[in-house]
Amino acid sequence: MSWFESFVLGLVQGLTEFLPISSSAHLRLTAAFAGWHDPGAAFTAITQIGTEAAVLIYFRKDIARIVSAWCRSLVNKAMRGDHDAQMGWLVIVGSIPIGVLGVTFKDQIEGPFRDLRLIATTLIVMGIILGVADRLAARDEIGGKHRAIRERKSLKELGVRDGLIFGICQAMALVPGVSRSGATISGGLLMGYTREAAARYSFLLAIPAVLASGAFELKDAGDGGHVSWGPTIFATIIAFVVGYAVIAWFMKFITTKSFMPFVIYRVLLGIALLALVGTDTLSPHAGESAG
Repeated sequence: MSWFESFVLGLVQGLTEFLPISSSAHLRLTAAFAGWHDPGAAFTAITQIGTEAAVLIYFRKDIARIVSAWCRSLVNKAMRGDHDAQMGWLVIVGSIPIGVLGVTFKDQIEGPFRDLRLIATTLIVMGIILGVADRLAARDEIGGKHRAIRERKSLKELGVRDGLIFGICQAMALVPGVSRSGATISGGLLMGYTREAAARYSFLLAIPAVLASGAFELKDAGDGGHVSWGPTIFATIIAFVVGYAVIAWFMKFITTKSFMPFVIYRVLLGIALLALVGTDTLSPHAGESAG
């Protein structure tokens, strides 16, 4: 991998990680369209450490409060009913599905799941689901002639059942094109949570999964995996800087705006990709020949 490729891919990772459009799909597509080799699941997992570092800094006060309350609740029974302590447990519970499925389907994630036809399909299907979820949220927020405004749930109402559902939605993003934030936010909206609550829990939930995945890939790379360390570290730094700016913008955007621009983008991109593959303009395995 060249330094220019690492810069572009790091930029793409930072721009797309927190938006509901799938960063793994865009890394795969960028390489395919540019005629580069597929950066692979290992590169994706390691560069995601950069964007998760942005989450750690952006939500540092929330995270410090949650970790502190959770640790104190282990020795102080009176703390176990504290919202922040419970949030710590809910992040752990919500991380179980992706941990189990990630290990179980590791070979598929690094192989068949990266087929461009599957990516195009997931872009379209999950885009439509996000659109439906967003529309239902908008109806609750503005009401209508025969429909009263309905208050949506905050994270204080999050329980084990909903935490697991969020976790299952996150696990779906093991397939490129689904989008971690897109799946979890869609799930949250369909369960009746506000856009802000769904996005906030989505980002907190991603921390253990992404850091564990990155550490796993780092271990494999250290044991003889094929990783271009200089360009990969450079891409991770770029992803961190750009990712922080994007998450700050996105958290403000969702308080007043709809997800429909992302829905339209996903569906159009998926259709265009299917057309390119269907007409043999682009191979469904473009870029996969290299390590």
